Amino acid sequence: MVVLRSPQHPKLADAGFTLLELMIVMVIIGVLATVAIPAYVANVKHAREAVLREDLHTLRSAVDQYTYDKAKAPTSLDDLVTSGYMKVMPVDPMTHRSDTWIADQGSVLTTIDETDPGIDNVHSGSQQVSTEGTSYNTW
Repeated sequence: MVVLRSPQHPKLADAGFTLLELMIVMVIIGVLATVAIPAYVANVKHAREAVLREDLHTLRSAVDQYTYDKAKAPTSLDDLVTSGYMKVMPVDPMTHRSDTWIADQGSVLTTIDETDPGIDNVHSGSQQVSTEGTSYNTW
């Protein structure tokens, strides 16, 4: 003889997660977030510092090239763009603006052919402190 079973209905207690299970999952997610978020923030800061170093190198190279080609230093950073040494002024990764670069006006002529002093160095306009402990505007 064949016995047909009726489909069993799940019990009410087996229908979902208990409060304890949900709390354990929330604690695990909280611990993982506590570990991951500071590491993420530190990696973002290191990446911005790397971009700043590269931008400063590019700007300083453009200033030097302008000075050697024109036999005078640029009087402003916009001279680099208008003369074609740079396509656009890079965005400072610390201030998120392209108009906050600090240009140092040098009083010393760097080459024998140079006729007028002008910009000889560029720094970030940010007052923040780097992971090295120095201010970005001293780089």
